Amino acid sequence: MSRNSKKGDSKRYYDWIYHASLDRMAAEVLCDDPQLYYVAAFHCQQCIEKALKGYLLFKSRHLLDGHNLTWLCKQAAMMDDSFIQWIDESAVLNRYYIETRYPADIPLEINSSTMKSLMNMSGSMMDFICDITKFDFNSYHRKSRSKG
Repeated sequence: MSRNSKKGDSKRYYDWIYHASLDRMAAEVLCDDPQLYYVAAFHCQQCIEKALKGYLLFKSRHLLDGHNLTWLCKQAAMMDDSFIQWIDESAVLNRYYIETRYPADIPLEINSSTMKSLMNMSGSMMDFICDITKFDFNSYHRKSRSKG
């Protein structure tokens, strides 16, 4: 797997964190319907993938490719050891990248308790990354809307 960025991807860290915020918001809406837990769980995973990529871009000015949250979190921990606290959570959320999008012989079971846990994990990690990068969704959202 390539660890280099794709040519069309934004090199602005705040774009990545903004899109992570949108995934988080989508998960919040979707988790109200148990039939959509799989989709909500995928958005939790996507939220943290994009937030970690945004953080790594913020620190290194280099966009890393890949979807493995644990690997991305370990890369972040090499730049700031406070990310070590999120290794276990990244491993849990990592499971929801493939298994929530494709049929499986033994599907994941996502109940309301699991969904609540995923929402808490992704929310806490997202808040942590926003604090470190000083990202403010409302300010960014106003700027991006005024450009359109």
